[in-house]
Amino acid sequence: MTQNIQRNFKYDAVMKKGRPVHRGDYFSLRHPAMMRGKRAKIFAPFAALKGFEEEVQSKDIVYENRRSLSPDEMLVLNDQLRTLHRLTQTRREAEKNRVLASVEYYVPCTDPHHEDCGIKGSYETVTDIVRSADPITQKVRIGDLSIAMNDIFRIRIHRD
Repeated sequence: MTQNIQRNFKYDAVMKKGRPVHRGDYFSLRHPAMMRGKRAKIFAPFAALKGFEEEVQSKDIVYENRRSLSPDEMLVLNDQLRTLHRLTQTRREAEKNRVLASVEYYVPCTDPHHEDCGIKGSYETVTDIVRSADPITQKVRIGDLSIAMNDIFRIRIHRD
C-alpha cells in the first residue's frame, strides 16, 4: 500500500525505513515480542463510562402501579396469612411444619434515575420455606427475605 506523502515531509526518511527489526539486540532482550493472545487483549473494547451500560439497561425496566385486591382476594389472603401464622407461631413449629410457599409481593422502584422512582414498582415472586408470619410486626419471613404484609399480593401454600 502506497501512501501519498507530501514533499519535504519531516519524517520521510523514517517512513521509508519501515518497521524496525530487533533480533538479539539490547532492545529485544528488554522488550521480548508479545504473544498474539496477550497482544489482542490491549486492543479489546473497554467501558469508558463505568456503569453506563447498566444505567441504560435500567431504563428498559417497565414498572407498574400497585394492584388493588378485591374484597374476596383480601379474605383469601388474610386466611392464608392466618394459616401461615398458626403453622409458624414458634420456631419449633416452623421447623417441624416446614411450610413451602410462593409469595408474590410488590417492590417499589428505588432507581433514582428512573422516571417511575417512588411512583411505581414491580411484582416479584419468591418460593421458599416460611419462617414466620407475625401479625404484630406485620411481616412474613420467607427464606432470607422479610416482606411487609401490605406488600403481599398473593400467597400460594404448597401442600405435600
